[in-house]
Amino acid sequence: MLRYAIAFLLIALVAAIAGFGALAGTAAVIAKALFLIFLVLFLLSLLTGRRPGL
Repeated sequence: MLRYAIAFLLIALVAAIAGFGALAGTAAVIAKALFLIFLVLFLLSLLTGRRPGL
């Protein structure tokens, strides 16, 4: 999931440099959403991960 977020971020940067504002904005929103989903899932896995002895 983090790879997809980075890929969409790179697409947004390239599109912004090339002058495609709408495409850059859309890709940036998708990258932000994917990163937030990744972050939430990562934090949940840290909190509910394997606990030794239980």
